[in-house]
Parts: sequence; C-alpha cells; structure tokens
Amino acid sequence: MKIDPIHQFNIEPLFTIGHIGNHTIAFTNSSLYMLVAVAVISLLMLASGTQLVPGRLQSVAEISYEFVASTIRSTAGAEGMKFFPLIFSLFMFICVSNLVGIIPYTFTISSHLIVTAALALLVFFTVLIYGIYKNGLKFFKIFVPHGVPIYILPLVMFIEILSFFLRPVSHSVRLFANMLAGHIALKVFAGFVAMLGFSLGAVGWIGGVLPLALTVALTSLELLVAFLQAYVFAILTCIYLNDAIHPGH
Repeated sequence: MKIDPIHQFNIEPLFTIGHIGNHTIAFTNSSLYMLVAVAVISLLMLASGTQLVPGRLQSVAEISYEFVASTIRSTAGAEGMKFFPLIFSLFMFICVSNLVGIIPYTFTISSHLIVTAALALLVFFTVLIYGIYKNGLKFFKIFVPHGVPIYILPLVMFIEILSFFLRPVSHSVRLFANMLAGHIALKVFAGFVAMLGFSLGAVGWIGGVLPLALTVALTSLELLVAFLQAYVFAILTCIYLNDAIHPGH
C-alpha cells in the first residue's frame, strides 16, 4: 500500500468559470474551502446574538473579538485599533481555515504558499502605504535605529532595509511551512496504520497501535498549531503596523 502525503495538497478544478485566452478560469477545491471559511466566520458573527447572558456562539465571538483587540492594543497602541477589521479578518480566516483543514478529507488553504504570500503582501503594502501617507518621509526613520554609531550606520541601514523587504517572505513561509509539515506528518503516521493492517493482517493492526497513538497526538498538536499560527500571523501584523503608526520608536 503506497503512502502519498502530498496528494492532499493537490488543487483540483471543480468546474470551469470561463477562459481568458488559452487559460482556463476554474473554481477549485481551494476556492471552495476559502468560501467555507468565510461562511463559518459569517455564521459565527451573525448567529452569535447580543444577549446580556451570552450563549456559546456569542461567547466564542466575544472572546475572539476581545482577544484580537487586546493583541492590537498591547503591540500597536490604541491608534492601532483603526486596523482592527483587517487584523480580525486575517486572524479568523487563518484560524478557521486551519481548523477546517484538520478534518479528514478536507483541504488546508494555508498549506499553499500562494495563499499565505497574498495575505503577507496585503499586510506589507498596507504598512508601506499607510506609513508613507501618515508620516511622509519620516516613515523611513524605521531604517535608522537610534544610537547607532555613524561609522556602521550604512551597514545597519542596509540590514534594516533588507529585513523590511523580506518581511513578506518570512511572514508567509512561516505559516505555509508549519501547516505543510504538520499535515505531511499526520498523513505519514495515519498511512502507517493502514499499511500495517492491510499487509500483516491482525498482527499488523496490533502493531499499528503506536502509529495510531502518534496520529492522535499529532492531531492534538495540529489543533494547537492551527490556532498559534493564526495568532503569530496576527501579532506580526500588529508589530509591522506599529512601525507605520510610530516610525522610529
């Protein structure tokens, strides 16, 4: 029995929308699960209600709201709350899509670099455009740290500029690599259970207890990673936006 941990990441067209030249525009499984994530978030927000004594859905919605709001205030200050819709949307979209992707036979959106890169570039250009709009040329003070001796300032400025333009790379690859590696590990260990059972019969199923236990443990770990990666993406977004709001601080 062959274990193929990469097959789960294949993008499959579900139906064709149209054509642009020789290129086919198709609605894919990736598009479907993006809509699923948006639908789950929308239902959570709309169905939560505004009761004085919150129910389960309202509690989840309120906890999510306050969690993101407190993250923004602690990293970007009160002024950073103007970006709350952006950061909340990013956090919820990544978190929900990651959690949905753990369900067997579903699709994990953030396991594709093109998706995480698009989200990271959205953050990057938001920081760049707002920083220049709000501060003008003073925005570029982020490339000149305070207290650096003049004789090494050019080198430090080069490093700061390089690290600034590499932010979208690290921002996107971190999320993509964690989700990709975790799902590959889950697939491999789950495949061991089936492979032992089908090849060795009853003895194989007994021997598959250990891989099964590891699969359960990895699934629990993936649930934690799904949330943590959404949080890391959101808090890095807050830190980057803080540079646009308070350059040079």
